[in-house]
Parts: sequence; structure tokens; C-alpha cells
Amino acid sequence: MTDPVVSYDLLTTQLLQDPDLDVSETATGLHVRGALFAYLDDGELVVDLPEARARDLVGREVAAPVAAGRAEAKGVWVSVADADDWPELAAEAHQFVGEPAVGMDS
Repeated sequence: MTDPVVSYDLLTTQLLQDPDLDVSETATGLHVRGALFAYLDDGELVVDLPEARARDLVGREVAAPVAAGRAEAKGVWVSVADADDWPELAAEAHQFVGEPAVGMDS
């Protein structure tokens, strides 16, 4: 089994190479345009996803609900244990949290 810290570091490296250069890393986790979208907690990746997507993942037991994330969620915080799922879900969270509000410039 791969060390979650190693998996998170690899994921972080990939996301920091995003061509939009809108991802940053702080002590609290990964941010897009200043908003937290993912972080490592107790060996699991916690991501902020749209409510319907989060419900689907929890229902299929891919993710577990998180009562309170490190920041207010744009959608719903869920934790994901399987590091194989992290790149896809982190990319989804990055896009979801980073998209401008409706009616704002994109």
C-alpha cells in the first residue's frame, strides 16, 4: 500500500503544474484562486465537490462525508481513502471550486 503522504505529494506536484497557474499550496491544503479545494487528513484526501457528486460517491462508498472541513465548502466536503481516486476527484474539486460564480467574468 502506498504511503498517503507520498500520494498526496505526487498529487500536489501534478496540480501545481496546472497550466492556468491558479493552484497554490499552504499549510491548510490546496487552493484555487485562494479557496481551499483539497487537503490531506488522517491519510485520506478531503475534497470539496458539488452536492450531487458528493452524494453519489458516498452512496457508492467511494467517499465518506466530512462533518466540518477546514474551510466553508462551496459544495460538500467528502474524504476519499483510495489514492487511485485522488487525481480525478482533486481535478473535479479544483474545477468546481475554481469556477467563477454565475454572472461573474470567467
